Amino acid sequence: MADAIRLPLQVFYQREARHPNKPYMVQPLPGDQLQTLSWADVGEQARRSANWLRGRELPPGSRIAIISKNCAHWIIADLAIWMAGHVSVPLYPNLTADSVRQVLQHSEAALVFIGKLDDWPGMAAGVPADLPTIGLPLRPPGPFSYLWDELQACAPIQDDPTPAAEQLATIIYTSGTTGTPKGVMHSFSNLGFAASQATELFGVGEDDRVLSYLPLCHVAERMFVELASIYSGQTVFFAESLETFLDDLKRARPTVIFGVPRIWTKFQMGVYSKMPAARLDFLLKLPLLGRLVGNKVLAGLGLDAVRYALSGAAPVPEALLNWYKRLGLEVLEVYGMTENCGYSHVGRPGQFKQGWIGQNSPGVEVRIAEDGEVQVRSGATMQGYYKDPQKTAQTITADGFLRTGDKGEQDSEGNLRLTGRIKEIFKTSKGKYVAPAPIENRLAVHSRIEQVCVVGDGMAQPMALCVLSEVGRQEIANGSRGDLENSLKSLLEQVNLDLDKHERLQRLVLVKDVWAVDNGFLTPTLKIKRTVVEGTYGPHFAGWVEGRETVLWHE
Repeated sequence: MADAIRLPLQVFYQREARHPNKPYMVQPLPGDQLQTLSWADVGEQARRSANWLRGRELPPGSRIAIISKNCAHWIIADLAIWMAGHVSVPLYPNLTADSVRQVLQHSEAALVFIGKLDDWPGMAAGVPADLPTIGLPLRPPGPFSYLWDELQACAPIQDDPTPAAEQLATIIYTSGTTGTPKGVMHSFSNLGFAASQATELFGVGEDDRVLSYLPLCHVAERMFVELASIYSGQTVFFAESLETFLDDLKRARPTVIFGVPRIWTKFQMGVYSKMPAARLDFLLKLPLLGRLVGNKVLAGLGLDAVRYALSGAAPVPEALLNWYKRLGLEVLEVYGMTENCGYSHVGRPGQFKQGWIGQNSPGVEVRIAEDGEVQVRSGATMQGYYKDPQKTAQTITADGFLRTGDKGEQDSEGNLRLTGRIKEIFKTSKGKYVAPAPIENRLAVHSRIEQVCVVGDGMAQPMALCVLSEVGRQEIANGSRGDLENSLKSLLEQVNLDLDKHERLQRLVLVKDVWAVDNGFLTPTLKIKRTVVEGTYGPHFAGWVEGRETVLWHE
């Protein structure tokens, strides 16, 4: 099957030759400048960099890291790494120094590209002193071993390297339940299978435009932007910053867009800040005028040209999907994992079924295991976890199905509905995985906290539910609430300093109940039943999320 799959570099060379002068990437530069790179420009820069990388005489398949926010040269560096016969290892651009060090050491990275970053000083300490760094054109101030201009001084390679289908292309690190990152290994065949199938499914082509703003190191953006651009020929516009995001969106006027639930909610809140919800809802109900109003709202967001809008990483509230539908935009849900290139299930236009995600993507087999776990198999299934055959064997069955860790069910038409999680690890609304146990352990060191459960599935940021110790409860009864509150605020600040951005707790909630075996909160071995905790306090989550205090009391 792999022989029939068009591989990423082969498709890139075809596009480079077919429309060399077609705009490929549009990159904002400081000073309100724009840089437009053609397919020929991208190809030449990647080829020059590949020649420089070859000159390092590294062993074939060496791991080369990329630490940068989204930018044109993130993708060019990735192409160069592949052309030189190596493996790219992308890192999130907001990791702590400890997390950076962990990934670089585990992957045994031989080089690291450093690009656009908000807090390079906070990350730099995680880069081993003997690891050479390469500064991309958009880079933070500071010393680097080499600069992009030095790579561009090399002549471009004259050959078209074509790695084998089964050759390792990239290692994408994702957090495990213990908080230790796992390196998901994907071959060129995996990437090619998912990208070619997905672009064909939606008919994405050379006239399409996409805005790149979610982290390129995440599998969703990697597939939807980088790989999809190679396979479809779409033009990629890059967002400059959160502050300029709306302007970036209006400039790109994307025809396809991928977002996480938090983004779709932000768009809605932005609209409501300019027009009260009640008035907009009234106008949308009017015949003829409602359609004009909907178009105007979408144009104000830069979404008026969208043909396909997708949302993934976490469930989207049905009310929000319906709101966009009334504006004239159908947002389709996507389901997938890093372990299968994010390619598993997707909604089809006009086939929305309330409460269900969508149907199998082409080429994906699905089965529901006896315990209700959703298991999938396709050409996009990972090669395994880097240096972890034991975890790989636990995750991929003997007959090649990927254990997703999600419980679910399918209807007769192939639509999938998720009904719960088998794993404790959860996903925020930003699509980031959070392992609760290590965070809980950090909070439990406080002498007045007896039990703690970190929750956050589908939330923007997690929060911790805490049960006070008997001493703590006694202090409250004696009127020392203020002192305890200040102490817990300090604890929260300290814990958050040591966490990656997506793991940081928005608040502590001090619950009134005492969790015990008798009332069903604890197992006989005194482990917290997370499902019981979430089921008991779940109705309060929405209100607690809206709260302003970092320490809340559940009376």
